[in-house]
Amino acid sequence: MDTIASLFSFITTPVSWVIVQFHKVYGSIFGPDTGWAWGLSIVSLVILIRICLIPLFVKQIKATRAMQTLQPEMKKIQERYKNDKQRQSEEMMKLYKETGTNPLSSCLPILAQSPFFFALYHVLNGIANGETIGVINESLLASAQKAHIFGAPLAAKFTDSAADLVPFDASLTNVRIVTAIMIVMMSASQFFTQRQLMTKNVDTSVKTPFMQQQKMLMYVFPVMFAVFGINFPVGVLVYWLTTNVWTMGQQMYVIRNNPTPGSKAQAAYLERLYKHVTHHGKTRSRGEKAIVKAIVAKGRERNDAERKFINGLTKVGFAAQADGTVIKGGEAQAAIQAEDGTTTSAAAAKRQQPKRQSKSQRQSATLAKGAEEAVSLSKSDESEDTKPSGAAGTAKQAAPKSGSGGRSKAQSGQRKGGPQRPKSPSKK
Repeated sequence: MDTIASLFSFITTPVSWVIVQFHKVYGSIFGPDTGWAWGLSIVSLVILIRICLIPLFVKQIKATRAMQTLQPEMKKIQERYKNDKQRQSEEMMKLYKETGTNPLSSCLPILAQSPFFFALYHVLNGIANGETIGVINESLLASAQKAHIFGAPLAAKFTDSAADLVPFDASLTNVRIVTAIMIVMMSASQFFTQRQLMTKNVDTSVKTPFMQQQKMLMYVFPVMFAVFGINFPVGVLVYWLTTNVWTMGQQMYVIRNNPTPGSKAQAAYLERLYKHVTHHGKTRSRGEKAIVKAIVAKGRERNDAERKFINGLTKVGFAAQADGTVIKGGEAQAAIQAEDGTTTSAAAAKRQQPKRQSKSQRQSATLAKGAEEAVSLSKSDESEDTKPSGAAGTAKQAAPKSGSGGRSKAQSGQRKGGPQRPKSPSKK
């Protein structure tokens, strides 16, 4: 451990300085030698570090969701090149490069915390050994050695013997009870954090090896914390328990307000959003607009929960827009008419088209039309017969037009009161 501590010695001084500054504040309230002053200083150090790591946490969420999206493609590559591990690795790296994802991005918060964790461990180990470190001088060292958290010294460990605790004026039973409770709480918080991630915030429509790995880690991580926790000082247990609780609360907030598409958390979120939109008639925050915008942009690729959300809004007279807003159906129709009047008029004309006629109706209409044509032809013949005869008329009769003979033949063969019956073809 000395080798590891020496690697992170560059951050030991800043960590000890932050602890001392918080100790001055809490020492003026609870007393400089109390466990509350030193314990809350460590808790405040964790909160400060985690606030600084929020951008990395956001990047971790994006990387995790990107990895979940790529799981079907990764599974295909594994099946295609199952006998060629080198080609499989090359195709995996190519896929990561094309999509801009990095598998290590999901581990960034843990990796970023590691220097602070080892620096704090080095500081507390120095307090246990009576060594000044960083900005902690002899007076602060004596104050830290007197500090007890529920009867357990700040630098005590679960594996310490009764002789090791004599300088701290502490009972071995108290130390074992306090450290055991903190180890159990630390492991339980880690298990619950991983469990809510797997049961609520995972796309249930995709079954991939990635999900199996996450389930395995859900049980492995708590065991690892329990094994390593027996060698951690009480101050480090306070640090790790605080960061686990912070991670659990931060993840609960993300799952509730920005769930993974296709997960149970998204179905619950869209149900809450539907109730709010139908009650107030609008989206209330930028995050809600971003989610509605993403759902509208998916089109036919929406999952069941997203389709249920859009269809539910449509049934009650609302329409989700491309910019993430939600407006009433009448306003949406007016917006469409303002943007493109021809589209609306064409749709209206399409709706006003007559119904399709039946076969008997079409036959009746054809017979009626034929009868009208026959009547009109007969009237025209009568009008020609009643014209006065004269020289001009005699000349016209003597020299009829070339088409008149065909027309008269057609008229002579026309059935009275109806269309002409077609002649049957002659047999040779």
